[in-house]
Amino acid sequence: MIKVLDEHERTMAFAEVALGQIKSLRHTAVPRNYEIWYVYATGHNSPLNKIINETLARYGKLTEADLEQIYETYLSHIKTTDRIDKVGVRVIGEIDDVMALISDALGMSASYDDSLSGATQKLSVAADRDQIKAIVEGLVKSTREMRDTNKALEDRLSLSKNEISNLQQSLEAIRAESLTDPLTGLGNRKYFDRSIEMAVQNALASGEPLSLLMFDIDHFKSFNDSYGHLTGDQVLRLVGMSLKQTIKGQDVTARYGGEEFAVVLPNTALRQALTVADHIRRAVMAKEMKKKSTGEILGRVTISVGVSMLKPDDDTDSLIERADGCLYAAKRNGRNRVICEVDPEYVAGTHSQVA
Repeated sequence: MIKVLDEHERTMAFAEVALGQIKSLRHTAVPRNYEIWYVYATGHNSPLNKIINETLARYGKLTEADLEQIYETYLSHIKTTDRIDKVGVRVIGEIDDVMALISDALGMSASYDDSLSGATQKLSVAADRDQIKAIVEGLVKSTREMRDTNKALEDRLSLSKNEISNLQQSLEAIRAESLTDPLTGLGNRKYFDRSIEMAVQNALASGEPLSLLMFDIDHFKSFNDSYGHLTGDQVLRLVGMSLKQTIKGQDVTARYGGEEFAVVLPNTALRQALTVADHIRRAVMAKEMKKKSTGEILGRVTISVGVSMLKPDDDTDSLIERADGCLYAAKRNGRNRVICEVDPEYVAGTHSQVA
């Protein structure tokens, strides 16, 4: 009892802190904001606490845009596990119900089998018409009960089929979310690792060309230091949006990690890949950054890009390693540019490393 009271008091204290923050900062008392401040009060999500403390220290407030971004980045994806658990419970419940019904049907089938056996024996010794009639009526009754049981089982299995189909679709949607970066909407690192492995295997088997772009945002750390992580997140969203608008079809786009992104280009040779890379670079640079909370113009974002193409003796790691090497060659040579593995800037860098 004492433990229950302690838990009640502890959670009420978190709730008071959450409501206190909502009041003092004059936020709307909607469930999203309450959840943000309740999690903040518990201290269980240190990245969320860090970004809130940093933003408050820098600007003294959190705007609605800030709160929305914090929720999307630090809380919404956590719900995926809870959703999987709930679907799992529903699947188990559905299976249990069907198994109970099948068990009842098996019991009825055994009972019906006994009725048939008993009727056979009774018919063999029946002496008159009335006895035969009673035996037949018993068989009709048992048959009707068996038919009703089978019909109920058939109807329940049909409902279960539809329910399980719906649950399967829910799990597929959750699976897709688990492979998506919540901040940019692109594939995440897990999605990239799966996709490039499959793409490399297919390309080596078919002999078709395959290219890889690796790029990151120029001066991203200093940008974060100057304007804060929330604005840094806005930059990442901008790059993600540029990729969605630029890359179509079978090409794979992903946030590789931090401020680094990757694009896998099946059936694409090096020269075509360079064209795609420069198109992405120009698309990102064309967008002017504006701080959501203040409307301040922050200028334009640039990216550096490295490009590699699969070789017959390659594996996934070597393809990534060369693209990454080209990316750092692009950064060493002035940033805001595209460099591939046949460019002298990359070749010179590899030779100096060997030396």
